[in-house]
Amino acid sequence: MRTFALALTLAAAFTAPAFAAPVTFFGEDLNLAGDPTTAPTTNADAAKASFFTNLVGVGTETFESIPNGTTSPFAVSFGAAGTATINAGGTVASGNDGNGRYPISGSQYLNAGRGNLVITFSAPISAFGFYGTDIGDFGGQSTLSLLDTSGGTTLLTVPNTIGSGGSTTGSNLYFGFYDTTTTYTAILFGNSSGGADVFAFDDFSIGSREQVVPTPEATTIGLLGLGLSLVAVARRRKQG
Repeated sequence: MRTFALALTLAAAFTAPAFAAPVTFFGEDLNLAGDPTTAPTTNADAAKASFFTNLVGVGTETFESIPNGTTSPFAVSFGAAGTATINAGGTVASGNDGNGRYPISGSQYLNAGRGNLVITFSAPISAFGFYGTDIGDFGGQSTLSLLDTSGGTTLLTVPNTIGSGGSTTGSNLYFGFYDTTTTYTAILFGNSSGGADVFAFDDFSIGSREQVVPTPEATTIGLLGLGLSLVAVARRRKQG
């Protein structure tokens, strides 16, 4: 009986932390010294793919249906996942601007400029992901302040490479998170450069709590297997 209890304790203790909140995903493709003018999205795409394995039916805003030059505030749509409003700091832009900012999909993207970007959601979300371009080439680091439904705030720091003087112009990244315990109503994108660095974003994706289906980690599966093995041993000893 003690062994059985130990097995259950092991399973519970190691299963819960596997989905600790929030869980983040990050991939970055550096473009050193601006040559070529844009970097491939190899690592960023891999991070997005890993993020999406934990989601079902999420919606993505590509900024393609919004007129070029539209400035905040304006509404964005995530299909069945809901809607949101870009309240401050964003302008829809088109094509490669020649300074390191460009669309990831289609021909348009969101230029956040040198300030902060604020997005509020029509319904609470549990997952959010995006591509970023030209972040950090003039010393800036991107942060996300997540406002939850209880009024609290969680700060996430995007671990982008911090360059100087345009040393990483044209780089791109993908950052995403999901949370199985807390839902959020708004996100403030921060820029640590104090206005020296210009950020751009594309392909915002959101998911509700129901759309987050975390993939079990291999270590958790192994520990659960160990717990079941202990149960089997206990039963054999009792029968013997």
